[in-house]
Amino acid sequence: MQQISAIWTDFGGVLTPPVADDVAVFCARMGMTPEQFIAAEVAVGRRYGVDAMAPLDTPLITEDEWAAQVQQVLAEEHGVEVDLSDFGTKWFTDRSGNPEWEGWLRAHHGEVFIGLLSNMPPAWDAHWRRLVPPAGLFDELVMSFEVGCRKPSPEIFELAAGLAGAPPEECVLVDDLEKNCEGARAAGWQAVHFTKPSDAIDYITPRLVAPQVGVTGR
Repeated sequence: MQQISAIWTDFGGVLTPPVADDVAVFCARMGMTPEQFIAAEVAVGRRYGVDAMAPLDTPLITEDEWAAQVQQVLAEEHGVEVDLSDFGTKWFTDRSGNPEWEGWLRAHHGEVFIGLLSNMPPAWDAHWRRLVPPAGLFDELVMSFEVGCRKPSPEIFELAAGLAGAPPEECVLVDDLEKNCEGARAAGWQAVHFTKPSDAIDYITPRLVAPQVGVTGR
């Protein structure tokens, strides 16, 4: 059984409910369908030759620029008039966390290295920190907007393993997207495709080993 000395958890869909659920609630509140919203995101991403959220979380453009472009696509291609200004605030309104998974991580902080590895837009930094306070939870943060690369690229996994001071084979990514898990495995990591906390906990617990390096408590 392969050991684990560093746990890297995703944010959206792991430390929060499934992203599809949050999208459905957000779209209902804003007066559009998830299909319309996702199609508009994809259309904007295509302009830059990247995935839907990559213009925001690398970042290639500001949140305000992205929101204006998504609004335009929604109006011109779907006949939907919606105000997406201050998008991060609207997106995080009434969002909830995942207390079971967060609680398990907090209970093991100090026993094993725990980091946050997220494709995160810079404008969301304050929002996610209010939802899941990082103090006493994460030893390191690897955020796409800070490091200039994103999952599932090999560069971000190499960087994260180095920060953890752990060999790749002892790092595990817990992520709700299978393509990110595949990227982690290609980089020599272990990965858990997250659907519910118990599955991740059952996989990780018997493989845990004490960290070999000091933790920062960031």
